Amino acid sequence: MSPTRLFRTTTPSFRTPSPSFRAAYGAALAQWPEPVETADLPTPYGLTRVTLCGPAGAPPLVLLPGGGATSMVWGACAAAGLARTHRVCAVDLVGDPGLSVPEPGRAVRAVGDLVGWLDAVIDGLGVDGPVTLGGHSYGAWIASHYAVARPARLGRLVLLDPTLVFAGLRPGYVLRALPMLVRPTPGRIRSFLAWESGGAVLDPAWLRLQDETARFPAARPVTGPRPDLTGLGELPVPPRVDVLFAGSARCHDADRAARAARRALPDARVDVLPGTSHHALPLTAAGHIARLVAAG
Repeated sequence: MSPTRLFRTTTPSFRTPSPSFRAAYGAALAQWPEPVETADLPTPYGLTRVTLCGPAGAPPLVLLPGGGATSMVWGACAAAGLARTHRVCAVDLVGDPGLSVPEPGRAVRAVGDLVGWLDAVIDGLGVDGPVTLGGHSYGAWIASHYAVARPARLGRLVLLDPTLVFAGLRPGYVLRALPMLVRPTPGRIRSFLAWESGGAVLDPAWLRLQDETARFPAARPVTGPRPDLTGLGELPVPPRVDVLFAGSARCHDADRAARAARRALPDARVDVLPGTSHHALPLTAAGHIARLVAAG
């Protein structure tokens, strides 16, 4: 859910997800197109839950959610066609709400830790050759840093309304989010999402899961500088980059961010999708995202 590392500012110890969280997670998973598999991949930072959907022989697509959103946010995209053209590998971030299990005493604290964690996830998936890596919001920030550190492992990078990559956050957005940051409750989460999405109709199962994240013990997100993607174009075989901004996002100015992305990555495909908010993008624009990824 979170567009930025500002969310989840405490560092509680991990505890087993509650039965109500698991029930909400299961209800969201039940909406994915069949067949669906799950895997718990060992990494230096704990077990990482990955939801797998789509033909086993299809090109692999590793997807990272925004902070707090869980891998379940990708269900609409899988149903809209992603799972027909790709092997969707949707990841629960270690330390965030979800079914990944952090390793005690091995918290992810720096960008280098994120890179090592994602190395282990991709290795655990048994991907043969370059992978397509996609992310939304904070997940796009992680994916961008991974692309800078491991460009040879990527054939393609898909960034969906990335935050703190090409533009900063609007102060008004941060102020509006503060009540949820300081003391998250289901009511505050729903109120914030309704405001940011402009009242868009969001999936009830996903909203129920977001209610449950208010009580989930999440670790402090990794902080760090903006990833510098300008060097990708200078590589002998650079990964293909697609960037899609939500035209109605309140977290940043989408048009300004798109201009910055085009300057940094002149060979990338950069688009702004009108009428779509930041948090709702993977849900309400699922068909557009599926077509974007299928276009190659």
